[in-house]
Amino acid sequence: MSNFKSALNSIHHKAVFGRRVEVLTTHFINTIPVGPAKILDLGSGSGTIARRIMDLRPELEITGVDILIRPNTLIPMIEYDGDTIPFADNHFDYVTIADVLHHTPNPAAVLKEAARVAKHGVIIKDHLVQGFLAEPILGFMDWVGNKGHNVRLIYNYYNRAQWDRAILEAGLKITHWDDDLKIYPMPFSLIFDAKLHFIAWFEKAGNQ
Repeated sequence: MSNFKSALNSIHHKAVFGRRVEVLTTHFINTIPVGPAKILDLGSGSGTIARRIMDLRPELEITGVDILIRPNTLIPMIEYDGDTIPFADNHFDYVTIADVLHHTPNPAAVLKEAARVAKHGVIIKDHLVQGFLAEPILGFMDWVGNKGHNVRLIYNYYNRAQWDRAILEAGLKITHWDDDLKIYPMPFSLIFDAKLHFIAWFEKAGNQ
């Protein structure tokens, strides 16, 4: 890894990473329904958030998939091609996707594939384009957080109407949406939170 990438990773880890892990873990464990469950974490990266979730919710069993398997991961990880998740329909109770879909050329297609392998629903943390300068702010955050890890940067952000359409096409329905996550401390949250992030629970449309 280049000195530049190492420095970028160090800055991001000290300034953001730890707080982000704890904030998102709290939101996920409060969103995932109570009880034992098999979960697929799509685009799991190092598996840090998934591992933290299992530490706090030991009844949950989480497997990760990613197109790029890192040398050291904290949960079992399986490589996939970015198109077809290598599991049967309804294999998992839930699928979690944290800051992944905006790195894909077609977020709606990936969401639909996630819904295929989920028996009950999909829980997403991603970005939302709304407000002044939303796209350049999101792009800057993505670059700082991901460039050092060789993550593909596409900057494919959706607005609320695009998310609603993708959710419908995937056969899902919204049961919970939270865009007040408070990932960043003050005063940075005034710029980098600003309702640009959300966590949402999408249930399979046919479920009662």
